[in-house]
Amino acid sequence: MSEDRFEILLYRPYEKLIQITIQGKPFAVPENNMLLRCFQFLAPDTIPYGRYCWNEECQYCRVSAIKPDGMALPQVLSCKLMAEEGLEILELSAELKWNLHQLLNPDATEIPPPPPPAE
Repeated sequence: MSEDRFEILLYRPYEKLIQITIQGKPFAVPENNMLLRCFQFLAPDTIPYGRYCWNEECQYCRVSAIKPDGMALPQVLSCKLMAEEGLEILELSAELKWNLHQLLNPDATEIPPPPPPAE
C-alpha cells in the first residue's frame, strides 16, 4: 500500500478555529472549510456515516443560514457553503439533524429514529 494514501488531509489547511452558530448554539470549527466538513469536525462519529454524497447530488446536507453580512440563505447545500466567522445556521435537513442530534441536544436520553430514505 502506498504511503501517499495516508497523507491525504481530511480538512483544508487551517490555522485557527472560527465561531459559527448552529440553531442558537455556538461552536468553533476550522476556517477555510466547507460547512459539511465543519459538521464532520464537530461530530466525527456520525457525519462520516451519513448519506452525504459531498458533491451536490444527494441534497441531504441542506441548511438555511444567515451570513455574517446579514444575507439570508434560505436553502443551501452545506457541502458547497464555505464556513465563515459569524455564520448562523438556522435550519438543518433531517439527515443533519439526526447526525448532529447528540451535539445539539447533549442532555437527551433518547436517540431519535433515523430519517426515512429519499424517494
